[in-house]
Amino acid sequence: MENNKNNVNKETVLALKDAIELLGGKWKFCILHNLQNYGTMRFKDLKETSQGISPKVLSKELQELEENQLITRTVNNTKPVTVSYKLTKHATESQPVLKALIDFGLKHRKKIKEK
Repeated sequence: MENNKNNVNKETVLALKDAIELLGGKWKFCILHNLQNYGTMRFKDLKETSQGISPKVLSKELQELEENQLITRTVNNTKPVTVSYKLTKHATESQPVLKALIDFGLKHRKKIKEK
């Protein structure tokens, strides 16, 4: 029985580590939140709505999100060429986590302001 608990705990810790690594960082949740709220977005629009992110960091975060199948990247045949991003169906599974973090953040900000 004890060995089973250790295996379950190990799997839980590994799953948590994977999720944090996948979604961790300052910007990934912001990018996913913007794509959830606005739908398909161009790079320029993501930069504007992710206040404070540099183009280099945004590009890196988008590449990692695409590699992990959370967003799709589409090169549009326009002049000049534009690139747009949207959430995958897999990314919608992160939305309850995102909502919980937003709710916690709002409550935390309120609590700190009350001090």
